[in-house]
Amino acid sequence: MADQLSQMECSIETIINIFHQYSVRLPHPDKLNHKEMKQLVKKELPNFLKKQKKNDNAINKIMEDLDTNGDKELDFEEFSILVGRLTVASHEEMHKNAPEGEGHSHGPGFGESGQSHCHSHGGHGHSHGGHGHSH
Repeated sequence: MADQLSQMECSIETIINIFHQYSVRLPHPDKLNHKEMKQLVKKELPNFLKKQKKNDNAINKIMEDLDTNGDKELDFEEFSILVGRLTVASHEEMHKNAPEGEGHSHGPGFGESGQSHCHSHGGHGHSHGGHGHSH
């Protein structure tokens, strides 16, 4: 049986899976075209790209910016740059919103509420069977 993925590995896998959910809709199953990219941004990044998602030009701009080879589509590598940038921006946002005081603290990132709804304590949705030792 495969080992359970760590939280970070699960997150990475989720990003890949979401990319593919959108990329397979239209030709080139491994690339996001403009329409797919727009759908992904609006549905999957509503809080992180709040300002941009109402503005198609901003999405076009992001797309142009990421499309390093100019083929009007994003492959996974190009898409992952967006994920990286958003991760960095979110981290900075958390520091901006961090309560003053000693130590290294994080406030809320781009999610509206201070509560992160991400399951960060592991164990959600994983079954921990087999605690009883049968002889």
